[in-house]
Amino acid sequence: MKVVDKSDNVSLHYKGTLSDGQMFDSSEGKDPLTFEVGSGQVIPGFDKAVVGMKIDETKVFTIPSAEAYGEVKEELVYEVPVSAIPAELNPHEGQRLVSNLEDGRQIPVTVTAVKEDTITLDANHPLAGKDLTFDIKIVAIK
Repeated sequence: MKVVDKSDNVSLHYKGTLSDGQMFDSSEGKDPLTFEVGSGQVIPGFDKAVVGMKIDETKVFTIPSAEAYGEVKEELVYEVPVSAIPAELNPHEGQRLVSNLEDGRQIPVTVTAVKEDTITLDANHPLAGKDLTFDIKIVAIK
């Protein structure tokens, strides 16, 4: 029976949870996740976990933050004046916005604090600094 190896295209169903059990993503009710193993299409720890698995095999594994979305980088947390955010956006904690950089690029940010004169934005990935647990089932190997 075929086992997953580097460069294989693999399809799987998954449920991702945080250390407190909170689910952050799932393929339930959707098409399976399909990717080429070792191509960088998924986080590194995920690539490593599927190698050697067979069709219909299930596995539960935890990816440390360093092999997922990395550690939180404090230099990506910054304050901007309230006047820098369009008032119609009505910024509030937890809101996801897009920040325009001086070079024209745009990056997603999360509002982490709203004060009278300033708003704190965090450009880290929302899952940075978190260990991720996945429960997966391989459904196809090509």
